[in-house]
Amino acid sequence: MDHQDLENELLYQMQNSFPLTQKPFAEMAQTLGVSEEKILDMVKKLKEDKIIRQTSAIFDTKRLGYKSSLVAFKVDEENIDEAAAIINAHPGVSHNYLRNHNYNIWFTMAVAPDSMLGLEKTIEILKERTEAKDAIILPTLKMFKISVKMDTTGKRAKKEKVKKLAYQEMNLTAKHVAVIKALQQDIDVVSEPFKKYLKKLNLSYDEFFTIANELKQSGVMRRFATILNHRKAGFGANAMSVWAVPEADGERIGKEMAAFSAVSHCYLRPSYPNWPYNLFAMVHAKTQEECDTLIEEMAQQSGLKEYGKLYSTVEFKKQRLVYFDDTFEKWENQVVGSR
Repeated sequence: MDHQDLENELLYQMQNSFPLTQKPFAEMAQTLGVSEEKILDMVKKLKEDKIIRQTSAIFDTKRLGYKSSLVAFKVDEENIDEAAAIINAHPGVSHNYLRNHNYNIWFTMAVAPDSMLGLEKTIEILKERTEAKDAIILPTLKMFKISVKMDTTGKRAKKEKVKKLAYQEMNLTAKHVAVIKALQQDIDVVSEPFKKYLKKLNLSYDEFFTIANELKQSGVMRRFATILNHRKAGFGANAMSVWAVPEADGERIGKEMAAFSAVSHCYLRPSYPNWPYNLFAMVHAKTQEECDTLIEEMAQQSGLKEYGKLYSTVEFKKQRLVYFDDTFEKWENQVVGSR
């Protein structure tokens, strides 16, 4: 395997499932038939080149008690930058994009379990502050897929079997929360990246990974994986495909669309008189032409005629939510104090 093939395979594996072990880079090195040192050097370079964005746990927001939704604002063109900055200042906004539509600012919003304002009131305040002309609130009604994996190898099949998300009831203890706070941080690229948490948490490796695996098996932690900077990794186009699906066909068509490997997120959401689309599938490809071709194929397979393609033109914000963080409370106190 030459250097480029090794790098591409490494990136795919890190996105797919990063080992929760004492020496994860050594484990990946063994799988790929190279030295741990080579893998560490490669990952350091990929981070320096900003191809790797972050390697950390991905948690189920709802299972941690947070309320969340996708939100779209209609903002006058001259106010876009200022509006984006106001939205980005909220710690519960993890993704925020400019998209090619009348509803031009699209962001994901979450509020903490102890929020005094709640989700709808927070969105209302942001709408007022940004002077948005209109807003659509699009919470998840049914999730079919959430798995961002760019096929850096170019060898994976066009379709994939979508894994059923784990779900077991779990009461979070203070120890679970402490481990969640550690696992949500971007790891250091060192031989034992989890070691620094053990002393701080007064846990052994066995205890730490037992708790981590409990979180994973229950579905509270969806996975531990690497997220790439898509454009830096060669995936220059992403389209939020939106579909008007008859209610009776929503589940069947949602599952069919989720099976496309290029689809990272697939959800049913509410529709409104001013927004007829209720199925959302995020499509990633190297070029807009590839995205368009995939979406046309999805349309042909589903038989759906009413759909749209919203391309992101500016990325205002993209980061993992930081859970159990006092910035949520600080934002609300500041807002309430200023009203």
